[in-house]
Amino acid sequence: MQMKNSTAAYGLVSIVLHWVMALAIFALIALGLWMVELNYYSPWYQQAPFWHKSVGLLLVPILLFRLYWRLQQPTPEAPAGHARWERRLATLTHGLLYLLLLLTLISGYMISTAKGDGISLFGWFQVPALVSGLDNQADLAGTLHYWSAISILGLAALHALGALKHHVLDRDTTLVRMLKPETSTHKET
Repeated sequence: MQMKNSTAAYGLVSIVLHWVMALAIFALIALGLWMVELNYYSPWYQQAPFWHKSVGLLLVPILLFRLYWRLQQPTPEAPAGHARWERRLATLTHGLLYLLLLLTLISGYMISTAKGDGISLFGWFQVPALVSGLDNQADLAGTLHYWSAISILGLAALHALGALKHHVLDRDTTLVRMLKPETSTHKET
């Protein structure tokens, strides 16, 4: 099983990073939308934000590693038949997803540290508040956090629809190569 990408296929590391991040992002957005509706008397009032912040903090090094990995690995070439506009839209969508995810994570940190308190990572240790006390920090960061997360949902839907279009209508390998790594015996690049 190929760990690294080639010009023809994604390797296992890229595929695992893609799906782990996708699951974490959707879980965080669902949890975030649910937890803001909780009232003080809900048993989840304290626990939901604790889990949301902890998983969000774990996503930071995963995102940074994914960006590093993406820069170190070749990007598989688009299958024959992809129009130029499709390749450009895919590149733009991927770039915006990374940017919005970074903004969402940073703004979440800014919300949580606005009063100068650190953030507990699963109770293991505190991530310190490096920036706090700015005018309207929590409110401005909260607005950015919400809208960047909602934008991620929209772009992820576009991303998924594109993959399904390629799989069902075009009958190419776009979706399949993100589901299983290449298993050929040729040399990794």
